[in-house]
Parts: sequence; structure tokens; C-alpha cells
Amino acid sequence: MSKYKSDFLNILDQRGFIHQCSDVDALDQKLSEGVQSAYIGFDATAQSLHIGNLTGIMMLHWFQACDHKPITLMGGGTSKIGDPSFKDEQRKLMDDDTINTNIDHIKNTCFRQFLRYGDGETDALMVNNNDWLDGLKYLSFLRDYGRYFTINRMLSFDSVKTRLERESPLSLLEFNYMVMQGYDFLELHRRYGTVLQMGGSDQWGNIINGVDLGHKADKKQLFALTAPLLTTPDGKKMGKTENGAVWLNAAMLSPYNYYQYWRNADDVMVGTLLRRFTTLALDEIARLEALAGQEINEAKKILAFEATKICHGEDEARKAADTAQKVFEQGGVGSDLPSIEIEKARLTGGIALLDLLIESGLAASKGEARRLVQGGGVRRNDEIITDIAYTAHDNDIAAEGHIKLSAGKKRHALVRVR
Repeated sequence: MSKYKSDFLNILDQRGFIHQCSDVDALDQKLSEGVQSAYIGFDATAQSLHIGNLTGIMMLHWFQACDHKPITLMGGGTSKIGDPSFKDEQRKLMDDDTINTNIDHIKNTCFRQFLRYGDGETDALMVNNNDWLDGLKYLSFLRDYGRYFTINRMLSFDSVKTRLERESPLSLLEFNYMVMQGYDFLELHRRYGTVLQMGGSDQWGNIINGVDLGHKADKKQLFALTAPLLTTPDGKKMGKTENGAVWLNAAMLSPYNYYQYWRNADDVMVGTLLRRFTTLALDEIARLEALAGQEINEAKKILAFEATKICHGEDEARKAADTAQKVFEQGGVGSDLPSIEIEKARLTGGIALLDLLIESGLAASKGEARRLVQGGGVRRNDEIITDIAYTAHDNDIAAEGHIKLSAGKKRHALVRVR
């Protein structure tokens, strides 16, 4: 039996997306009355979004699948300040050119796989809050909207309290971020009739500001809906690896490495990740989640394939899966394996193994490379190398014209020789 009237809230509930809602009964009723508009904001702090943004993107995906209109709000204006939520220090300020370049890259690589854009009633819309924030007159804005925000309430939000408890500076510039985000919601409602802002649970304070502003300034009922943040079994925030963020842009993280991130998920997370980041039917997810022992690896392969397919397309997902099978199950080398190219002349004089580990991305520094070698975690052409002074030469080139390097059991790279 369905818990809600609206398909959207039922899907989110069944897939584990609902953490807090400002008025779930009223929102449920609103969503049952016809096409509605909802948005999530994304700051342009890099040339790609990462899987920490995926929960929000998938919420918008399901919103559109339920015949509503999703809006992706690019923070061209708010990126000039930076969200201070749960940060220990102020973000570095970026200039307009950098922000606009980041937005262009994000537009072209991080949304169109998940959402359908166009001019139709339920087609997704992308807007930039710099369109209205950049032209605000400061004194007029403070007079018209500043009176609706109390310092008492702003200090009560966990994101601010955490920063102050750590005795980390919180600048007036950053403090204005939550005011700007609240104003975004009001502006989107006025322009597009948007009634719902969604995000992660760490954004609750910022989102509820917009709900309150809509009520006080325009006497409108707006809604806030947040999803629980995902953490690994050891309590760490999902989305970080030894080598940094898990980017959605294939130019910043290859589809193969993206596939491998999901393939290496912790066993106990498989069901949660399948519900959150794939579109598989819930009964199939229940079947996969119930697998035990070695069989859970089959579920993790499906998770990796489905998550990669929705982000990078079926062809790239299939190539990544084929490469993983050749490398891990057949002891071979897949065409999609991460690689670098070097001139053969470099090998004539010899290249230190530690340098090759860094160049191939298997180690971030010589210290890390040294520890990997000394710990027996490095293989060259599937042979363990424990000598930190090892130097690669011409005779290390395999018949296929490359050197295969491995760091541990799960990370591999090819050094292609030309």
C-alpha cells in the first residue's frame, strides 16, 4: 500500500531519499495537483560535479520521471562567496571567468545524462543565480529582505554552530551565503512558480531560510525536502578516495575508474547504493541485496554497471565492465584500463619505478610510492617488486608494447611505450 498520494514521494520514500520535510502532508497534496517545479542548487567550485552531488541529481531525475519540472540552479552568484556549511575555513574566492568556465563544463558533462532538457512543460531547466544576484543593490536588498533574517536563528543552524564551536572564523561574506540561498528560492518561485527546494541534510538550514522568506515576503507556502547524507560503514562521507573526489566528468575521472569506485563498494552498502544511484526495480534490488558470500560480488558488478551506465552511457559501462573482467578475472589487460604514454628512449636510460607510479596516478607522492613498494603492494607485469630502487628498462616492455603496473589488488595502469 502506498504511503503517499504522489508517486514522487513514494519513490523517494522507498529508495531512502527522505530525511526531513517542512510539511510533508501539504507537499504531498501539492504534488498531486498537477505539474510542479522543484530545484537544487549547485555551486561551480570545479569543472565537474562529483558523486557527493549525485543524491540531489537523482532526486531531480525521479522528480522528472513523475511528470514534474526539475530546475538545476547553477550558483554563478553564490560561488563568488562559497557555502560555509561545515567547512573549517573560508573557501578561496574565484573570479567570474573561472566560475563561468566551470559552469560551462558542468552543463555539458554532469546533467544531461540524468535529466531531459528542453522547452516542454516537464523538461528540465538550467538557470544561473548570478542573473539576479549580480544586479542587486545592497542597501535596497537589506531593507527589503534583511529584516526577515534574524541573527539568532542563523546562529542556531548546525552548519554555523559547528564552525563557531571549532573557533574557526566565519566572515560576513560567508554569513551572507544563507541569505543569498534563501533569496534564490523566492526568486525562482516568482519567475517559475517553484515550490520545492531539495538537497542533502546538511543544507536544511539554508533551505528552510527560503521557505521562511517565501512565507514572510510573499505570503506563499514553499517546501523544503532533504535526503540523508550517505556515509561509509566507518563513518566517512561517501565520495572521496585515496586519489580525491569521484568526478562525474569523464575528462576528470575515466568511466573505468568510475566503474571501479562502485565495484569496490562495501558489501553492506550494496542495497542502499542500488536504491539511491540506479533505476533498477525495487524487487530486483531486494534480490541482489539478499545475496551472500561470494555472490555479493555479482550484485556489486551490477551496481557498478548500472551506476556507470546512467552517468556515462551504456557503451562506456560495457567497456569498463569488459576491462575489469579481463584485468581481475582473466589476469589480462583491458583496452579501457587507465594509461599513460612515454617515449621508448626514456626507458633506454631507465625510469625509476617510483616515478612511474606517480606518473601513472597509482601514487600521489614518492613517499606513498615508496610505502607501496616496501609493503609488497606493487607489481610490474603481475610480478611483485619490493626494491624501492628498481628501474624500468626496455626489457620490462611486454609483448603488447606496454608495462602493466599494479598498486594493490584493485588499482592498475598501463605504461604504453611509443
